[in-house]
Amino acid sequence: MTPAPPSVVLLPIELDQVNADAVRELLTAKLAPGAVVIADMTSTTFCDSAGVGGIVHAWQRSKAEDCDLRLLMLPESQVLRIFGLLGLDKALPIYPSLDKALAGDPHSPADNSRGQQKSA
Repeated sequence: MTPAPPSVVLLPIELDQVNADAVRELLTAKLAPGAVVIADMTSTTFCDSAGVGGIVHAWQRSKAEDCDLRLLMLPESQVLRIFGLLGLDKALPIYPSLDKALAGDPHSPADNSRGQQKSA
């Protein structure tokens, strides 16, 4: 049996207490053993604690369902900054481009945004 192609789910511009439950349900509905689900947050400019909680809940469910939930955030994203302040950029699989998310490339935008020291 051939695995299903990855599902890309475009998340809203604002992810907050108004829509966090609906987003969590949308993501978890795509979860199935062996599935790859990409939460495209490239258009998301605001995410409050309810939104973060919804994403974390969906990610935890993905682990329980034995599937792969990947987050797509641009390196300059304010939402990525929030995830970084919470330490979630190290805990969750965050990718800087759709190509990298599709490939499962482990290089995250958080690695880029910290500014690497150059050796002399």
